[in-house]
Amino acid sequence: MSRVRALVIAGPGTNRDNDVRQALELAGADTRIVLASELVAQPTLLGDAGLAVVAGGFSYADSLGAGRMLALDLVLGVGDALRSFVADGRPLLGICNGFQVLTAAGLLPGALGHNAQGRFDCRWVVLDPVPNSVSIWTTSTWTTSIGTGDITDPIHCPIAHGEGRYVHPDPDALAAAGQVALRYGSTNPNGSVADIAGVCDPTGVVLGLMPHPENHIVRRQHPRHSRGGGGDAHLGLRLFDNGVRHAKQL
Repeated sequence: MSRVRALVIAGPGTNRDNDVRQALELAGADTRIVLASELVAQPTLLGDAGLAVVAGGFSYADSLGAGRMLALDLVLGVGDALRSFVADGRPLLGICNGFQVLTAAGLLPGALGHNAQGRFDCRWVVLDPVPNSVSIWTTSTWTTSIGTGDITDPIHCPIAHGEGRYVHPDPDALAAAGQVALRYGSTNPNGSVADIAGVCDPTGVVLGLMPHPENHIVRRQHPRHSRGGGGDAHLGLRLFDNGVRHAKQL
């Protein structure tokens, strides 16, 4: 089967573009990084892709609110194309700043606010996939180049944000609809409601999360890898594998 074409959507100030590209390529996708402005000029780039990721970082230096300017670029420039992309069942992922972009663009429910402690936070966290989620990114089983596992296996990865507190008026209804994909299994680092770390749209093809799974795609990236921390079952790589596998089936 041919490799999936994937796009990493970047903007001024995003800084995880190459990390995401490496994760997607390990998962079996042919990946291209494009600036939002390039995508607006050539919307066919999105049409030709089977999967897309909005990368994290500090778009527009977060000077007018995290993700808002990049979301405006995408909504005004390729909003219809993004909605068609999702309607076709093609996977769309937003990480950190990308999660902020997808909520601001109305592609995911809820919003992101300033961390409860009022400061930027950078640390490793543990994510627990939610078993009843409809997200295709967190399926009941996962398969990567290093083996297979179950959805109950936690994921270890870092956070790096100042506006990561997820807010939603009815988190119980969100969970009942299967749209809560990930919860913080370790200490809630930002005050997110109901310990929510990642949410999906009603179809399950769009996922947003604040932590950075692209920064734990091989064991040695974990700070405790030499002491047994962050084993194969805990790699963030499996989210990308699930996305690529779904795109191949379309």
